Amino acid sequence: MYAQRLSSLPRNLPAFLVMALLLPLLSACGYNTIPTAEENAKAAWSEVLNQYQRRADLIPNLVETVKGYAAHEKDTLDAVVEARAKATQVTVTPETLQDPEAFKKFQDSQSGLTSALSRLLAITENYPDLKANQNFIALQAQLEGTENRIAVARRDYIQAVKDYNLTLRTFPSVLWATFWFRSNEPFQNFTIAEDKMQTPKVDFGTNKTTTGQGG
Repeated sequence: MYAQRLSSLPRNLPAFLVMALLLPLLSACGYNTIPTAEENAKAAWSEVLNQYQRRADLIPNLVETVKGYAAHEKDTLDAVVEARAKATQVTVTPETLQDPEAFKKFQDSQSGLTSALSRLLAITENYPDLKANQNFIALQAQLEGTENRIAVARRDYIQAVKDYNLTLRTFPSVLWATFWFRSNEPFQNFTIAEDKMQTPKVDFGTNKTTTGQGG
């Protein structure tokens, strides 16, 4: 009877028992550290992309509004449109985070757009009627909020990537990286140091317009 009961047990029961014993040990030893840090970095990157897209969506209305009061500032307006086109045409894939060249291309395109926007906003100081326009005032608030969100998203990404990259290099998670997560590569990061990042300020008042560092 006892032999019959044993024979009726699933043949893969020993494997299940081994896994049941190993899973808590793997978790306790930090097996989940690398995938958790990786997902955190990817989530932070998604937020960076969301905020840059939010800024890109605001630009057409901003350009059209400024054009209504300063059409002769054609070079500056065209520069913003061109910079936006370049920034939105950069292909971003999950592999971008592991590709130094692709990541630099993305960062440079966003930095170029930031510079073009800065020049555009600077010329608005010369047009009091434009600064009093209600549509322009609304765009001011939205753009300022977006620039703040970009700065926060970039900071969060910088920290998340730092944490993830450390898991690939430090003990004991480096053991998991060596034997279990061999395909995991360090993620690229923004070249601006975190302690140098400042929340950008978009000023449509009497002071000169300034923006944060980088794109």
